[in-house]
Amino acid sequence: MIDGLEMIRQTANSLAAGESLRDGCSDALERICGGLPNAQIAFVARASQDRGVADIVASQGLQAADFRRLESRLPASSLWRLLQASTPFVIDDLSRDPVLNFMGFTSASGVLMAVPINASSSTVAMLAIGFARGAQVDESKMLRLLETVSAMIAHAMRVDQTVVVENERLAAENRRLKLELKDRYDFGNLIGNSGGMRQALDQIRQIARSNSAVLLRGEPGTGKDLFANAIRYNSLRSKRPFVKIDLAVVPGTNVLDDLFGINGHLRAADGGTLFVDEISSAPPEAQQKLADLMEQTKATTRDNLGEFNVRIIAGTSRDLEELTKNGEFAERLYHELSPFTIYLPPLRERKSDILLLADHFLEKFAADQKKSILRISTPAIDMLTAYHFPGNVRELANVIEHAVIACDSNVLHGHHLPPTLQTAEVTGTETRVTLDSAIATFERDLIQDALKSTRGNVAKAARMLDSTERILGYKIKKYDLDPRRFKTWR
Repeated sequence: MIDGLEMIRQTANSLAAGESLRDGCSDALERICGGLPNAQIAFVARASQDRGVADIVASQGLQAADFRRLESRLPASSLWRLLQASTPFVIDDLSRDPVLNFMGFTSASGVLMAVPINASSSTVAMLAIGFARGAQVDESKMLRLLETVSAMIAHAMRVDQTVVVENERLAAENRRLKLELKDRYDFGNLIGNSGGMRQALDQIRQIARSNSAVLLRGEPGTGKDLFANAIRYNSLRSKRPFVKIDLAVVPGTNVLDDLFGINGHLRAADGGTLFVDEISSAPPEAQQKLADLMEQTKATTRDNLGEFNVRIIAGTSRDLEELTKNGEFAERLYHELSPFTIYLPPLRERKSDILLLADHFLEKFAADQKKSILRISTPAIDMLTAYHFPGNVRELANVIEHAVIACDSNVLHGHHLPPTLQTAEVTGTETRVTLDSAIATFERDLIQDALKSTRGNVAKAARMLDSTERILGYKIKKYDLDPRRFKTWR
């Protein structure tokens, strides 16, 4: 037997040391039964999500069969009312209890004392101790001791619930991030139907699940970063680290340390994928060390993984052949990278993708800005497709974001586009914008929009614009519009 203070100390230690609530309570009950004279059984129980049974958090002294009986019978017993009444409960003779008498027979227990376990001003569970039949127990003193123990169990339960809620939050966040990655980097979500894009997508499908190095070539803004992420997401290393470094913005004197140092990118990417953008900007020594690394990686075996186990994806917007010929790029590194090269076409060579991309960015940025913008007007589409986009997809995204912010209706019009697209070459308007020309441009946009919505039906378009067919016909002629152009519009 141990005294009350020592039992409280041991119970606190058990609850604190337990790897889980159940483990901590189980160890605490074992110490309680071992320390209290004549204690035969003990259990901590709470309501279960399955209302037909109780959740026995932990028990001591119960046989397996009794444990299962307790789960099913406890909610039907008078003891269960303790959870509502939130007051101590004593059964003087377990063998005479109509529901729980089985514990009295199998454990030779007589008196059963139970106290509520309270958390957040409500009873969430109970602690019960059964004493040997015929044992003399100071009921008042024992209940006070059990209430102290129950308060410690209540604290452990609050901590456990906090951990459970946090784990559920993290699991939900993990699921959300995985879905977000799938939405962004799954092959089916890379946007583009042009020939160049289809070829690039076919290539990354072929190479993604291998460990081969990949060279992504294309002008700035063509999506090399997006493709690198897609390759990694669909690779065998998808659950391993993905580390990116843009050598165009890293000072040459720092590249070696940033790549190969103790806290360098290669060490951070070990086991995963390293995307080295603008690899042509690497200084000569770094180029040679990267070539050495890639040669070693090809030669490694399961027994000899080398210093780093990293898949390299490189990106460049420069002519590596010319740089290699001039001695500005290491020939060894070029030969290591070039076997699997993917060319990402500039946006000006994939005009058919502009509307697909524009619609995608419109939906994204409208959601970000909490605006309801249903579509892009025909004149605005014409302006987008006529523009040469030197900044490629990145510039298109910026253009649409600017337009969404400026848009004050549910249709994105030409005048919402940024000044870079509002040029005489693109719009066919005068360099000096007058009030009359601005009104004419806006009116022409509205008419084209209405014709687009009605598939070229002039009468319906006139009603939509609250005008007459004769007036609308005049303005169609004035602005040199052809309603037949919109008959097959989708």
